Amino acid sequence: MPPFRPRFPWWGGDLQTLANRLRPLATTLAPHSSDRLKFPLPDGTGDTLLASLDQPAAPKPGTPLSVLIHGLTGAEDSHYILSMARLLLDRGWRVLRLNLRGAGPSRPLCGQHYYAGRSQDFRVLLSLVPAELARDGIVAVGYSLGGAMLLKYLGEEGDNTPLTAAATVCAPIDLAAACRHMMRPRNRLYHRYILDLMKREATGEGALVSAAERAAILGARTVWEYDDRFIAPRYGFASAPDYYERCRPTRFMSGIRIPTLVLAALDDPWIPGALHRGYDWSSNPSLRPLLPAHGGHVGFHGRDSRQPWSDVVVARFFDHG
Repeated sequence: MPPFRPRFPWWGGDLQTLANRLRPLATTLAPHSSDRLKFPLPDGTGDTLLASLDQPAAPKPGTPLSVLIHGLTGAEDSHYILSMARLLLDRGWRVLRLNLRGAGPSRPLCGQHYYAGRSQDFRVLLSLVPAELARDGIVAVGYSLGGAMLLKYLGEEGDNTPLTAAATVCAPIDLAAACRHMMRPRNRLYHRYILDLMKREATGEGALVSAAERAAILGARTVWEYDDRFIAPRYGFASAPDYYERCRPTRFMSGIRIPTLVLAALDDPWIPGALHRGYDWSSNPSLRPLLPAHGGHVGFHGRDSRQPWSDVVVARFFDHG
């Protein structure tokens, strides 16, 4: 893979991360076309996931469908999702931009909520993809929390997944350690920003929350408290530590059996680089770690192109495995 070299003026993990807000990339997918797909979930909740199916203007025969999974408080129109979609579409790939349960345009159609361990929703989603779209195979890319969920799913499924390859970008492979890292004083602005978005998302139109749950959500002072007082009791965990332990990707990654790129920057201000440095990658040949020193959190704004370096790396990985 080409080395990552930061582009001026985005020096350091914080500026790499903030560049996504300070200088967002163009979001149009034209001349490619998009259609809305609905995936009613057969679990008795009445919830429906929405996704955008993007068709390339010049399709390349034999290419798999690429499913893109957003991170915490993200959606199908997150900048990193659109950027990756644009690159794949330009290469002739079909793309499915998924909104997790209760995220983005799925929010009004879902009473429940996504969380890092809810891999069962992704499993069901793959079973509902029309056969015509899956005829040449399926690959998936998960970002941040979406990447954590994807790694958990892959480890649970082993050889049984319909995916032929996968990639994650800046996934927190240990949820408790990542949450503690986010709550450090130096991250207080990031933390406040994310927590406010989480509260807004969890109480948005369509969300079925009791008065007590709403009070717990709005009264949470940290992401840890939000998970401890709302996500954990709502979805069958004893506490936030129990949720984090039972759903942390490193519990499942030894079971992954398809080629899986795990891309993370060691200067990510949200996720400690020590998590990735300390994992025994050699224990599973299906895992392909790529851990540049710089890049921030889903940043990777490189010197050689306006296209994020992570997009180019993921596309090359899918081309060559």
